[in-house]
Amino acid sequence: VYKAHDKLLERNVALTVLHPHYGDDTEYVERFRREARAVAPLSHPNIVTVIDRGEAGGHQFIVFELIDGENLKELVNRTGPLPVRRAVELAVAVADGLAFAHEHGLVHRDVKPQNVLLNGDGEAKVTDFGIARSLDVEHGVTQTGTVLGTSNYLSPEQASGKQVTPATDVYSLGVVL
Repeated sequence: VYKAHDKLLERNVALTVLHPHYGDDTEYVERFRREARAVAPLSHPNIVTVIDRGEAGGHQFIVFELIDGENLKELVNRTGPLPVRRAVELAVAVADGLAFAHEHGLVHRDVKPQNVLLNGDGEAKVTDFGIARSLDVEHGVTQTGTVLGTSNYLSPEQASGKQVTPATDVYSLGVVL
């Protein structure tokens, strides 16, 4: 992920480039493209906005709004445990973003502190829908039986390779809290 400048719109953006090592792996490329397609229609104050997706010089990229701040893990590492009120405020904001994604048929599947970005005002925004799964897809890139996500935050159904639901993200958010 790079901080970049959009010359056309004169603004800074976050540019995520698929590592060249994965550029020849059709599954990784499709997952990367799917992240952009899945999140692009999600316009919510607690979800990082996708601006564009493309390919240049054989490199796949996604352009996101730039969140100029730190992630939740960095905050907790820097300050220690958060006051209960602040932790609950952040959890509610993340839950609002996830609920919006769920209403639009997406389960994040990798809710963890590193995927909660805090902007300059300290507001939470969910990012990295790279392994999100559509609730209405039966035969997508990732199938039931495939375990994806960060082990410390996995729900029991995810850890056992079973079908994910919005409850998967709620469980992971509970672990984060």
